[in-house]
Amino acid sequence: MFALAPPFGNTRAYGYNATLSGREGQITWSVKSVNLIEKNSAARIPLFNVDNKFEHYLDDNQLEKLLTVLRTDQNCPVCLIAMFLLSTGARLNEALQATLSQIDKQNRVWRIPASNSKSKRVRSVPLNDSAIEILNQLDTEGTFDYRFINRQTGEPYTTIHKVWGRLRRKAGLPHLRIHDLRHQYASFLVNSGRTLYEVQQILGHSDPKVTQRYSH
Repeated sequence: MFALAPPFGNTRAYGYNATLSGREGQITWSVKSVNLIEKNSAARIPLFNVDNKFEHYLDDNQLEKLLTVLRTDQNCPVCLIAMFLLSTGARLNEALQATLSQIDKQNRVWRIPASNSKSKRVRSVPLNDSAIEILNQLDTEGTFDYRFINRQTGEPYTTIHKVWGRLRRKAGLPHLRIHDLRHQYASFLVNSGRTLYEVQQILGHSDPKVTQRYSH
């Protein structure tokens, strides 16, 4: 089982889309949970094409700066979400929709249902020491089904982009996207000896060519 040394050990056009995605997520949550409106009016607004083939990889110094901010910033819930992404390689929407029934801490696996996965297939993500530690820090178990709850609203988070923008600037990494945390995790996997096939399965890539970008 792949594991980052806890907590992460001795490590060595986007703004528009972020705003719109957050707004769309909030509207969707209203549709599903509160039934305030009949349909999601933001769903028809086109997003700019953000090229996810362009990644920002962190060097040891940059990673340590980011982790220092995530460990010490006052917005602990969002920091835990970011560290969970870095520990699992999950997509943001997958993490925000994670529920108690999906996570098996005893067997150290997170089963992402097909409905939450971009590939529309069930995916099993191994939970390393850092991921388990983050889950243990959450105060939602026994009270909420969703793992990451916004205490101000009492509902699951739908977006963290505004806070993330502040956190990355605080770390001196203004261009670091949330999705880059997924790329960083994939790099951890490859550097630890995982095969590209294993990385493909963990990340849920339907096309192995997507995974090959991590063979640097």
